[in-house]
Amino acid sequence: MHRARSRVPTPRTTHTMRLQSILHRLQPQPGFVYDQITWSGTRKRPRVHVHVRARKGARAVCSGCWKKRRGYDTLDERSFTFVPLWGMAVFFIYAMRRVDCPSCGVKVEMVPWSAGKSQMTHAFVWFISSWARVLSWTETARRFQSSWDTVFRCVKHAVEWGLKHRNLDGIRSIGVDELAWKKGHKYLTVVYQIDHGCRRLLHIARDRTSASFSSFFDMLGDERSKEILFVASDMWKAFLKVVKARCAVVVHVLDRFHVMQLMSKAIDETRRQEVRSLRASGRQVHLTKTRWLLLKRPANLTHDERVRLRDLVTINLRSVRAYLLKEQFQHFWTYRTAKGGLTFLTEWTRSAMRSRIEPLKKFARTLRTHRRELLNWFFARGKFAAGATEGFNNKARITTRKAYGFRTYDHANIALYHALGALPEPEWLTHRFC
Repeated sequence: MHRARSRVPTPRTTHTMRLQSILHRLQPQPGFVYDQITWSGTRKRPRVHVHVRARKGARAVCSGCWKKRRGYDTLDERSFTFVPLWGMAVFFIYAMRRVDCPSCGVKVEMVPWSAGKSQMTHAFVWFISSWARVLSWTETARRFQSSWDTVFRCVKHAVEWGLKHRNLDGIRSIGVDELAWKKGHKYLTVVYQIDHGCRRLLHIARDRTSASFSSFFDMLGDERSKEILFVASDMWKAFLKVVKARCAVVVHVLDRFHVMQLMSKAIDETRRQEVRSLRASGRQVHLTKTRWLLLKRPANLTHDERVRLRDLVTINLRSVRAYLLKEQFQHFWTYRTAKGGLTFLTEWTRSAMRSRIEPLKKFARTLRTHRRELLNWFFARGKFAAGATEGFNNKARITTRKAYGFRTYDHANIALYHALGALPEPEWLTHRFC
C-alpha cells in the first residue's frame, strides 16, 4: 500500500519587487517619486536611468533659504550618479525646477539626493568613499567605472564632513611624530589621540617645526588643551619646545620605540665604523652580514642566527661590546619605579661613557639630557596606548604606498584623515551598500 505524496501548492500569482520599490525602501526622497526606469549605454557598459519626478502637489525648496516656494520654470534634465547595481552604472534623471523666492530671487531648487551643482548623489559619494578606504583610489575608480578625480572628490567630501562633525572632547593622551610623505625630506607633523578607549588621527600640519605642532593646540583650543594629561613624542627639539610652552603641566613621555631606535642607530654606526677600520688595517672582517644579527632581539633570532651570534660574542670587537650594552639597557624597561630606573640609568650611562665607543657615548649623553622625560615613562606606564603612535605611522606608510605617493599636500592630508581619522558619518546613512 503506497502512501499518498503531499503536493506543494504552486502560487498562481508571482510576487515580484520592482526596482522603484527597492529605492523607495532604501533611499526615500521626500517630495519626489521614482518614476519609470529605462536602459541606456552599450552591451559592454550598460546604464540604468531612474527617472525622478516631483510628487503631485509638492512645492520646490529654495536652495538659498531652504523654504518651500512656488515654481518659476523647469530646466533641462540632469543626470546624477547613483550607486552601481550589479556592475551597471545607475543615474537619477531629473529636470530641476526654479523657484521664485521673495527673499533670494529666482533660484534652482534644492533636491534631497544631491547638493549644489554636484552631479553625484549623496549615496554615491559615501559609497565610493567607503570603498576608497579599503582599495587604492585608482582601483576604486576602475572597479566602479569612475575616475581618480571623482574618487578624490568623494573622499574629500567625506573627510570635510567628518572633520566638521567630530567630537574633540575628552582627549587625555596624545602622541606626536613626523612622517615623510614625499621625496626630498618633505615631512608632515601628525598628532594622534592614544587613549585606551579612543585611538585616531587628530591633526596634520606641514613640515616638522614648532609652528606645525603648535597649530594643533590652536585648533584644539585652550580649554581642551588643558585637559591633556600625557604627551608622547621623540626627542625632536621642536616638539619638546612646544610641549614646554603650551602644556607644561602634562607628563611628557619619551616614546620607547624612538629611544630604542636611537640605540639601534648607535649600534649600526658602531658596526659600520669597525668594518671600515678592519678593512683598512687588512684584518679579518667578522662583521659581514651581521647588521640584523646585532639589531634583533634574541627572542626573534632564528636557530642559525643564534649559532652565529654565539660565535661572534667570543670575539673582542667594539660592535660586540655595543650589542651587550644594548641588551643590558633593555632591563631599564622592566623596573617598576622611577627610583629604580634612575639608579639603573645612571650606572648604564656611566658604563657607556667609559666604553670608548663614540656612537654609544653620544646616545648616553642624549639620555642624560632628557632624563626627566625618560623617567616619566614609569609614571605614565599603562595610562595610555604607548605603542599606538608608531602603529599609526606604519598604517600611514601603508596608505602612502597604496596610493603610490601623493601628488600634493592636500591629497596626502585627505587620504590620511580618511584612513586614520575615525571620522563620523551621517546618521541617515543607514544602508551601507557594502
